[in-house]
Amino acid sequence: MIVLQPTYFAPIIQYVAIAKSKSILFEVEDNFQKQTYRNRCYIYTDKGKHLLNIPIQHSKKGKQKTKEVKIDYKYDWNKLHLKTLQTAYSSSPFFEFYIDDLLPVFEKRYTFLLDLNLTCHQIIMDALQLNIPTQLTEQYFTQSSNAVLDLRNLAIAKSNNTYRLERYIQVFYQKHGFLSNLSILDLLFMEGPNALNYLENQPIKF
Repeated sequence: MIVLQPTYFAPIIQYVAIAKSKSILFEVEDNFQKQTYRNRCYIYTDKGKHLLNIPIQHSKKGKQKTKEVKIDYKYDWNKLHLKTLQTAYSSSPFFEFYIDDLLPVFEKRYTFLLDLNLTCHQIIMDALQLNIPTQLTEQYFTQSSNAVLDLRNLAIAKSNNTYRLERYIQVFYQKHGFLSNLSILDLLFMEGPNALNYLENQPIKF
């Protein structure tokens, strides 16, 4: 079993871990932290690495649990994210193959960030044709066991860990070179059905 944070179209390394796992435990009882992939992801545009950020409603009480974080739709971020993805990946080999399945994320107004992230995860799992048992924590996870691999740190956007993922062709590769560990969407739009094979064959040990 691996323990992960539900994130917004998670970085590829998180799905490398998922593809190699037998079960998933999502941490939903933690306190929300800034500078994480909980509400952001990075894609590849003609200008290079590009941030897509989901604005949230900040609590006046200070700390709040991730599962209680509400999304702020004041600036229609969802429409902007969809337009940016269309501009960046419309020429990718598998964009048209997957975009219809992704539209609900940008068309529906989710109240809670957690619900949106879990929806994103299920869409990606369906696209990868992966069926792995998944649970949500009922209290903050502190168990230490050889049978459980704690990978919640993969949600830290400014981590010092540099994962050497194998190269694959990207839309703007000739302009900016290979950008590693972007959102899983980048891999999916470029590799399509071969994305799972790519994930399973990454020589990375956690």
